Amino acid sequence: MTQFNAELETRLTRYAAIDSQSNDDSASQPSSDIQFTILRLLESELREIGATNVQLTNYGTVLATIPGTAPGPTVGFLAHVDTAPQFNATGVKPRVIRGYNGGAISFPDNPDLSLTPDEFPYLATKLGHDIITASGTTLLGADDKAGVAILMTAARHLLAHPELKHPTLRIAFTPDEEIGRGVDPRLPTDLAADFAYTFDGGAVGEIEYESFSADGAVVKIKGVSIHPGLAKDKLVNAVHLASKIIQTLPQTTLTPETTSDRQGFIHATDMSGGASEMTIKFILRDFERDGLAALGSLLQQVCATVGATEPRAEITCTIKPQYRNMRYWLEQDLTPVTLAQNAAKSLGIPPVSVPIRGGTDGSRLTEMGIPCPNLFTGMQNIHGPLEWVSVQDMSQATDFCLTLVQMAALAETTPLKGTPPAN
Repeated sequence: MTQFNAELETRLTRYAAIDSQSNDDSASQPSSDIQFTILRLLESELREIGATNVQLTNYGTVLATIPGTAPGPTVGFLAHVDTAPQFNATGVKPRVIRGYNGGAISFPDNPDLSLTPDEFPYLATKLGHDIITASGTTLLGADDKAGVAILMTAARHLLAHPELKHPTLRIAFTPDEEIGRGVDPRLPTDLAADFAYTFDGGAVGEIEYESFSADGAVVKIKGVSIHPGLAKDKLVNAVHLASKIIQTLPQTTLTPETTSDRQGFIHATDMSGGASEMTIKFILRDFERDGLAALGSLLQQVCATVGATEPRAEITCTIKPQYRNMRYWLEQDLTPVTLAQNAAKSLGIPPVSVPIRGGTDGSRLTEMGIPCPNLFTGMQNIHGPLEWVSVQDMSQATDFCLTLVQMAALAETTPLKGTPPAN
């Protein structure tokens, strides 16, 4: 596995330094022009290593083919290039801590920040590893540039070693995954895979086939605006009504910070506006359809209740689907899950399948007809300044990818359907 360490380190630090944050407030595709910088770079790199059918689509996805050297199903692999809008992702300065010694990791641009194995036990298992972090004022972007680096390294290796038997592979680098817009309706047809995988997971061994179901909600509050000096019995302050909605929603249950395991939540992600008009954005998450519907009903009921206290105001609550639990489709045909689990076991990696308290491009792709579990990259503490990844974990993921595609060439003669995945 060490043969990939240097390449993975070089790729991730180069990719992570490129600004590529998505923008939920933009209607363009991709949502931010800066994503084109890394998309065009990957398009060029894929051509350089000898991939075929390389294209940057008009919906902002880079597609390529690794020609097969053996019969088997066409397998897709995806990773996303955008970084999360939740935290600063401009001017990322990746750095490498070589031969991690087990102590606290400090950050040069934020002396008050500390990454410790006491707080994050997975770090304690990485003694001697080379750890990549940012400098303390930004996220790193290993979510999902670690996945990008893994797939580019695996693709280059396969093209350089035609003696390795594998079926036709399709690569897709998508934008806007972090804002739920990574899978364009045209992608399933353009990908043309029998099944696929996202390399967008965490700890070594994670093979995930169950995700949240997700909706997004926008609450708009229109008050009555008037000069405050003349406001007696006339002003309806939209800020006050927005605050009432937040306060009326559950505070000690049904929020991300009070839930775990299979519990769903309502999460207020953004509030903007002023006394005359306010907008609150929410994400709703649950593993089951009826649970998700119940969260939406609760939010609508709260809005109606607050609206009833002030009939002069106008309050609307619009809920839109985002993605659904991939389990609904994958449990009908476990072929890609079982193939990945067998590949992990062959490398001595115990496969772990736990529900994702989130979603991936694979959630939407599965719903749209291409079964697509999620696989580990090693990324940890994503969406914040303590994000990190082990180079050696990425190397294991690369070796795992290469093993998986070689085993896929045997899938036609070794049926895999019906084998229940381990939980």
